Amino acid sequence: MIPQEYFMVVAAFLFAIGAFGVLTRKNAIVVLMCIELMLNAANINFVTLAVYNQDISGQVFALFSIAIAAAEAAIGLAIFLNLQKTHDTIDLTEIRALRW
Repeated sequence: MIPQEYFMVVAAFLFAIGAFGVLTRKNAIVVLMCIELMLNAANINFVTLAVYNQDISGQVFALFSIAIAAAEAAIGLAIFLNLQKTHDTIDLTEIRALRW
C-alpha cells in the first residue's frame, strides 16, 4: 500500500500550483481552472484520509465538494461569458464591473 504521506505531498503540490495560478494569472478562465485545481487537491486529502482511517465520511464530503465545484464552475463560466459579451475581455485587471 502506498504511504499516506505520498498522497498528501501530491495534494500539497497541486494546491500550491493552483494558488500560484490564482495569484499570478490575469485571465479569468485560467484563474477558475486554478481554483478547481485547489479544490481537487482538497478532495485528494479527503479521500486519502477516508481510506486510511476507514471512514466513509471523507469520501462523501469529497463527492459533495465535487458537486459544489461543478456548480461553481458553471456559474463562473456564465459570468465570464457575460463579461466577454459586454466588455470584450475577460482580463481580471481590466474588468471593474464586479468591484465595490
